[in-house]
Amino acid sequence: MNKKLVVGNLKMNPVSPVEFGRYLDMLEKETKHKDFAKTEIVVCPPAIYFRQFLDRKFKNVKLGAQNVFWEYQGAYTGEISAGMAKASGAGYSIVGHSERRKYFGENEEAANLKLKAILKNGLRAVLCIGESMEERKGGQTDSVLKSQLKGSLSGIGAGKIECVDIAYEPIWAVGTDKLPTTDEILEAKIIIKKALAEMYPKKRMEKIRLLYGGSVKSYSIGQVCLEPAMDGVLVGRESLEPYEFIKIVKIVDDN
Repeated sequence: MNKKLVVGNLKMNPVSPVEFGRYLDMLEKETKHKDFAKTEIVVCPPAIYFRQFLDRKFKNVKLGAQNVFWEYQGAYTGEISAGMAKASGAGYSIVGHSERRKYFGENEEAANLKLKAILKNGLRAVLCIGESMEERKGGQTDSVLKSQLKGSLSGIGAGKIECVDIAYEPIWAVGTDKLPTTDEILEAKIIIKKALAEMYPKKRMEKIRLLYGGSVKSYSIGQVCLEPAMDGVLVGRESLEPYEFIKIVKIVDDN
């Protein structure tokens, strides 16, 4: 049986090593002497804080990257490669996040190249997909999710798909406090599973964890994760508060 997965995406926060140190102090306090036997916990800070995170030697919290570039090395100013992230201690990387798509123009081709690099370098991937409100209102959720999945997973064979977790992250819910209903999440879950069933053998497909992401809070975990039987959550804003983040982890782990 797969463990559940809770990923905290700190985004471009906090602004200084001193603040991040205080964040880690609180995270240590909240996780100390706690055993989350059924749930993996991953925190994705800005890459400049990787060493500071690893110095704490967390036993039950893993390190993830928020983004990587698809080339291994070279003249790509400002980028870090999947190989760099792996060598620096990360075990996961997010790919295809809606903010990368919105602000940096990333599409399925970019997500696919990054995903291949992530897997080639021995990291696990959290692939984000999701529709805009306009697309949902236009009845395009099905086609958008299928297109994003097929484009992002092109060339990813059955032997590698077990290292990919998929986060359904409706763009209109990210950072907005607007939540899809349980039925809307179930609808997306069915679309994703059907698309994956067309691409991979059942035994491989069953090992892919499906997460929900978008304005996740402890009081809404029932609606967005437990009731639609998702395998975990991708947490943004609330992961900046260790008490709330670990509260979310505990609810997922207990259920």
